[in-house]
Amino acid sequence: MEKLKFEDMQLSKEVKKAISDMGFEEATPIQSQAIPYVLEGLDVIGQAQTGTGKTAAFGIPLIEMTEIGNKKLQSIVLCPTRELAVQVAEEIGELAKYKKEIRILPVYGGQSIERQIQALKRGAQIVIGTPGRVIDHINRGTLKVDNIKRVVLDEADEMFDMGFRDDIETIMGCLPKDRQTTFFSATMPNEILKFAKKFQKDPKIIKVVHKVLTVPEVEQYYFEVKESMKTEILCRLIDIYNPKLTLVFCNTKRRVDEVAMQLQSRGYSADALHGDLKQVQRDRVMNKFRKGTIDILVATDVAARGIDVDDIDIVFNYDVPQDEEYYVHRIGRTARAGRSGIAFSFAAGRDIYKLKDIEKYTKTKIIRQKLPTLNDVAESRTNILIEKIKHEIENEDLSKYEKIIEVLIAQEYNSLDIASALLKLYSGDSSSEEQNEVDAEEMEDTGAAESGMVRLFINIGKKQNIGPGNIVGAITGETSLPGKLIGRIDMFDRYTFVEVPKEYAKEVLISLKDNRIKGNKINIEPANPKNR
Repeated sequence: MEKLKFEDMQLSKEVKKAISDMGFEEATPIQSQAIPYVLEGLDVIGQAQTGTGKTAAFGIPLIEMTEIGNKKLQSIVLCPTRELAVQVAEEIGELAKYKKEIRILPVYGGQSIERQIQALKRGAQIVIGTPGRVIDHINRGTLKVDNIKRVVLDEADEMFDMGFRDDIETIMGCLPKDRQTTFFSATMPNEILKFAKKFQKDPKIIKVVHKVLTVPEVEQYYFEVKESMKTEILCRLIDIYNPKLTLVFCNTKRRVDEVAMQLQSRGYSADALHGDLKQVQRDRVMNKFRKGTIDILVATDVAARGIDVDDIDIVFNYDVPQDEEYYVHRIGRTARAGRSGIAFSFAAGRDIYKLKDIEKYTKTKIIRQKLPTLNDVAESRTNILIEKIKHEIENEDLSKYEKIIEVLIAQEYNSLDIASALLKLYSGDSSSEEQNEVDAEEMEDTGAAESGMVRLFINIGKKQNIGPGNIVGAITGETSLPGKLIGRIDMFDRYTFVEVPKEYAKEVLISLKDNRIKGNKINIEPANPKNR
């Protein structure tokens, strides 16, 4: 089955809008195949690797099939861990954000059961929980199962490996017989298939088959990097390798826009390409990229399908793709026409497991690299400058410049000092740059915020002629935060950290989002993911 666009599916306008807000253009294979069957009310067994979009594959139908006027519990999702239960609840909550009447509740061990009991009393149509806590609520009578019409086992194989088989069987035995039962799992051992036969009726079996993938001859590397550091590391690598054309892939339209804007604000010649652009706009962006008017193109997988450019030196996976096939298509955009090419992937958090799956199915090795430092960038710039100077000496007529040098030498300046001064003028170097810049790890946390304060990152700094007064003025001008309450401001060449009281942080983030300071469009976000 071909991959479908969400806009072509029989979904409500509210869910389509939520999907669009999340930035997704095209359904993954498991979503394309499972969603229509689940929406029909059929029992389904879906097999696909972790990270391929299984949550939306069952979450979208759960939302669409929920009876809005009925506040009773209608669907239950079982997950092996509290972390996954929270993650699933959050994603389904995002998908249901325009259906305000639907209440989604995660229940898991380690959280106050009294709080969960109160939440269940207020009503929830969809509960996502770990087996042990779900049984606890059933036994207490706080989780009423008599109206449940749908049950989903997420990561079924993992639950069985963790010894939850008996608990799951107990839960299934409490549920109404007339219900829809769906299993999703990365693997489907016989134990699960036998178990499924006891609780499902003629299930549709969906198995996302991995194609035989031919990986192009491309040098493949990855960096373990925190989410908030990705753009900085991207810029450093571009500075070090100085590619002619660069392609940056993101998983969502929203991320494409964010990254393109961040690159532009840092002075890079970049543009965005995704499905929200009209065909005329796409053609214009692509023409600029082919001609080299822009040298960095940030794109989604769907929008990049029409890209046929031979001179792409580097492909960046800013986001690790959900599908191994996408990875191969992405890196295949470089190393064309017998040329060499490099692919860099940024792995944040659980992305490292996706990369291992990609290595497994593509039968290739993606080599881990150390994060590039500012010294690496400086050394690379020096080498590039040396090569340019050597080219000028060997290939250009320098006679008229030699006369200027002779004048200076006659004034008793030595040739080394003259050359050094000219290089400084040419490179636009600043003596304070090394003091102002920080390394990747320091950028993530240049200092813990004081008690009661939140540390924020703004993507502009001294190179945009910004001073602390401009930062204070922008915040006080757009928010109700008095200037005297603003904390420490740390300014660097290309970015700034500012501390604000916790109770004002959300207002500052919302009010300054996409705002401008001295004509520079800014991006503002928590400096440390823990603050988010």
